[in-house]
Amino acid sequence: MKRTYLDHIAATPLRPEVFEAMRPFLADSFGNPQSLHAAGREALAAVEAAREDVAALIGASASEIYFTASGSEANNFAVKGLATGQQARGRHIVVSAIEHTSVLNSVKALERSGFSATLVPVDRDGRVDPAAVEGALTKDTVLVSVMTANSEVGTVEPVAGIAAVCRARNILFHTDAVAAAGNMPLDVKALGVDALSLAGDQFYGPKGTAALYVRKGARILPLVDGGIQEGGRRGGTENVAGIVGLGRAAALARAEMAARVAAVAPLRDRLLDELLRRIPHVVVTGSRTDRLPHHASVCVEFVEGEAMLLFLDMKGIAASSGSACTSKSLKVSHVLLAMGYDHAIAQGSLIFSLIDATTGADIDTLLEAFPPIVERLRAMSPLYTEYLKQRGS
Repeated sequence: MKRTYLDHIAATPLRPEVFEAMRPFLADSFGNPQSLHAAGREALAAVEAAREDVAALIGASASEIYFTASGSEANNFAVKGLATGQQARGRHIVVSAIEHTSVLNSVKALERSGFSATLVPVDRDGRVDPAAVEGALTKDTVLVSVMTANSEVGTVEPVAGIAAVCRARNILFHTDAVAAAGNMPLDVKALGVDALSLAGDQFYGPKGTAALYVRKGARILPLVDGGIQEGGRRGGTENVAGIVGLGRAAALARAEMAARVAAVAPLRDRLLDELLRRIPHVVVTGSRTDRLPHHASVCVEFVEGEAMLLFLDMKGIAASSGSACTSKSLKVSHVLLAMGYDHAIAQGSLIFSLIDATTGADIDTLLEAFPPIVERLRAMSPLYTEYLKQRGS
């Protein structure tokens, strides 16, 4: 069976060029970057070259990049490290209601240690209003964290506007850019952010590789205590092969950004338009204008996302429902609830995410297979039966 993979928000394939860059450090070049001998110096040089490439992707300086093992770790590092680093000034944090669980749970952990937090609401498109962030600030606020783009509904947030609000009050601002970095142009200086998280598995890099940008001068305490690695801010022997792969993926993303966006955005728009045309009672979630170029998300009324995923998988089509970290929890999406969708509609969440290798034929395969699946599931749905009765059908 031909497989059609449309779940790249969960993972992208490893580019051959990335694998080849990693290969030597998985075999003969096994030195520890902290060693003083030739093998150690070779490993250190590779790590620092990758740091330069990751920095260039987001317009940062290499000295402002800290490698981590995942986007979730980078978010934990940012939220906990920045908040505790400023706690002499205050112990209040502001985040949006649609943040990734790695941010929300980090905030909950800080609340258990005496911090307080405010969740800022979003509109129907999942957009955070900078004025709402400003209204949530208090004299004790030391950190604001609002994502660059939401991985579940694709909406790109007004990060620069929120950063300007924070900068005017001398409050640190972190943005979770895991879904955005490598998929759309980003420049930390133009955005005005103090910290930014990214992850390699979103742009053809290896899983388990990520980084946190921290603006020079921003005080952050370590999340992982240990040795002198990462300027003393993240202990533990460096994952040299993974870091090299992340750097190569970042360099490719920077060079190919415009071409990648041009390849996926029209397919995304066609997919959303055709889903609305071919299947009744489908709602596009997230903004149609301020949206990740490779991201299409909908709610299909009267059916559950899990059932649709299973039937699609039987047809060889991979998609997702809810965020990659919570799709197996069978809980209603906190993102969709925060956007004002009720539980019944939110249960029908589906996400299709593309890469530049995605073809029009892949979209055709989905559009041919999906409407009969929805029709079959609705025929078994008590909600749909009740809806038809109310209509007198």
